[in-house]
Amino acid sequence: MQANTYPLSQILLPDRRYLIPTFQRDYEWTQEGQWELLFEDLAATADRLLDARSSGEVGHALLAKEALVSPHFLGAIVVAPVLSATGGITLRSVIDGQQRLTTTQLLIRGVLDVLTSEDSVKQHQLREMLYNKPYLVAKPEEKYKLWPRRNDRAVWPTAVEDVVPDYVSEDHLYFSARAYFAESARGYVSEGGQVASERMDALADALSTLLKLVVIDLEENDDAQVIFEVLNGRQSPLAAIDLVKNLLFLRGELAEDDVETLYDKYWAHFDDEWWKEEVGRGHAARGRRDVLLSVWLTAETAREASVGHLYGEARAYLNDGPSTEEVLKSLAAYSTAYEAIYSHVEVLDDSLKTAYDRIRKLEVATAVPLLSWLRTLPESSMCNADHVRAVRAVESWALRRAFLGLQTRGYGMHLVRTLSEAKSAYDAGGDIANAVIVSLQRGALGWPTDRDVADAFLHNRYYRVIGQPRIALLLSAIDAHVRANDPHQPDAKIDYSNLQIEHVMPQSWEQNWPITVDGRVVEGDEDDPVWQTASDVRRRAVNRLGNLTLVTGSFNRRLSHGAWQSKRPEFSRQNTLVINFPIANTDSWDESHIDRRAADLARIAIEIWPSPEALGS
Repeated sequence: MQANTYPLSQILLPDRRYLIPTFQRDYEWTQEGQWELLFEDLAATADRLLDARSSGEVGHALLAKEALVSPHFLGAIVVAPVLSATGGITLRSVIDGQQRLTTTQLLIRGVLDVLTSEDSVKQHQLREMLYNKPYLVAKPEEKYKLWPRRNDRAVWPTAVEDVVPDYVSEDHLYFSARAYFAESARGYVSEGGQVASERMDALADALSTLLKLVVIDLEENDDAQVIFEVLNGRQSPLAAIDLVKNLLFLRGELAEDDVETLYDKYWAHFDDEWWKEEVGRGHAARGRRDVLLSVWLTAETAREASVGHLYGEARAYLNDGPSTEEVLKSLAAYSTAYEAIYSHVEVLDDSLKTAYDRIRKLEVATAVPLLSWLRTLPESSMCNADHVRAVRAVESWALRRAFLGLQTRGYGMHLVRTLSEAKSAYDAGGDIANAVIVSLQRGALGWPTDRDVADAFLHNRYYRVIGQPRIALLLSAIDAHVRANDPHQPDAKIDYSNLQIEHVMPQSWEQNWPITVDGRVVEGDEDDPVWQTASDVRRRAVNRLGNLTLVTGSFNRRLSHGAWQSKRPEFSRQNTLVINFPIANTDSWDESHIDRRAADLARIAIEIWPSPEALGS
């Protein structure tokens, strides 16, 4: 038996056919189960390649930089040779890994759809990873690198041909997978509504060169059926944290430590039900203790931990020498920090509590290693004021980007770099908060400026572009901030989670909200250029942030599309929310009012989420 690791191009570019034996199960991988995670892994790998290519290096230095980009390992497949005609295409029977190999082919097909539509030069290499050279093909099925199990052979040619199938009428997972990967690839290569050629090239190169498979090539005397059954044995695997626990306490026993005392002191709290719960959705769901293990590893090593290889990475870290008690003590400290960030224990500082709450609502989990590490620092190294400043920096950076609808891919690497630079400042006795603030501004995922925020609030479409929970978070924070800073407002505890987003000027404005130009009502006439221009301006304005607000359940929805004279009193009755006072006090409501309110909201948002300069970098 031979086992070697190859990039996909080395596996799929040679003229070879991979045959799926009939005894294997149906194709059953799904979007939620595997496709999403696979594409996320590809995109993350492409991001690493993009990061290297944007380093400013050229020539040999750039090649060296690209050579250091870490690949992504897809796992293993087991294949066995099949007798084939001399001079014909080499055959391999896929003994294990047919789900993985089939999905890889569909991933290539989906990405190829985008490359073909954009006439990318990269399309040719990907096409050769799906099809054998025509002059070697003696039978129609020999065209395809992969030939599926018997039940799917009638479907496969349509699923991978250049002609894009009608996904609506095709009822097979092959078509759903191709459609999903094509859509995901289109989303990845698009930036601001345009296809970015550098992102397209990076995605294609990462797919062909940086995605790798372990190919176990059986020799003639290996029993393929027995190996297949063993490899697919249905056992319940231990979680990564359980494997680490076993390793740690075994090490402790061999070192003659008092493992019972160590367990009671550092590990017993992990037996609480809260720690046993699963968090996350779909394929990202995992036990909270495994999440903590990932947080701890990332923070300790200042390298982004791989969720799929937690135990292996933890074992490698442990082999570097920390004692059992040192590791347990560190894990316990991070668990306490994690509990605070996720509101399982009380956080005394209101600024920290609020920041943690908002970061959780944004689901910026990649910030948790940095936030956890900050909480483990002694006050002699970082006073509370600087701790608050560093956490508020992370909050401001993340929320400004969220409210501008900016790219979130690559946050893991960006925040790990920030963590690494903060740890360097700590080791050197420097200002840790300043290190965080400075690092967050660097690179492609920088910190939006005050001007960026003001421009986005004024010009960007928010409704149905920015998720409604994020809009609600933004407006709720503004309302709470204004209330807290208005000495005339009484203290009030408002449950913002029950509020709803409302358009001040309704989306269906044509009947009750006439357009006026130079004091004259312009009647709706699609042939009138004045109407065309004015109505286009209004259609854009109604979905901008200045026209959105929060209302309580008492808001009369029957008046939502009514004229301003009938709707305005409803805002007067919404006196629970300070954010609605200026609206209720306005005699009219048009595009100029929307723009002025956007400017007011931006000014307040900039106060809540300060710039690096305001935080004192």
